[in-house]
Amino acid sequence: MGNKNESLIGHIKNAFRYTFAGLETAWKHELAFRGEVVVAIIMVPLGLWLGRSAVEQALLIASMLLILLTELLNSALEAVVDRIGPQRHELSKRAKDMGSAAAFISMIMAALVWIIIALERFGESFSR
Repeated sequence: MGNKNESLIGHIKNAFRYTFAGLETAWKHELAFRGEVVVAIIMVPLGLWLGRSAVEQALLIASMLLILLTELLNSALEAVVDRIGPQRHELSKRAKDMGSAAAFISMIMAALVWIIIALERFGESFSR
């Protein structure tokens, strides 16, 4: 990584290789990530249908992808903390708890986006 003699094409190829290795590792070792991918596979097409505009569709899809993004970062953080050692430490606990909180907040944000857009679309028919 970071080889100064590496060409731009070589750098891009390596970036893709590392990306897919990271996704494969997350899929293999992280139950939460697998579950969130399954939910995203269902929700992304639903978001294309639910959103009335390109902006709404983008918000719905981006909110689902943000969940995957934060789960990947949370899992990476947990792996680094676990690599340091198995002993319990307050800073390790704090780091893991904050990573978990970030993942949870991304889920809350996604739920709010979906609820707001769904209410805008269907709210009139529910109020009748």
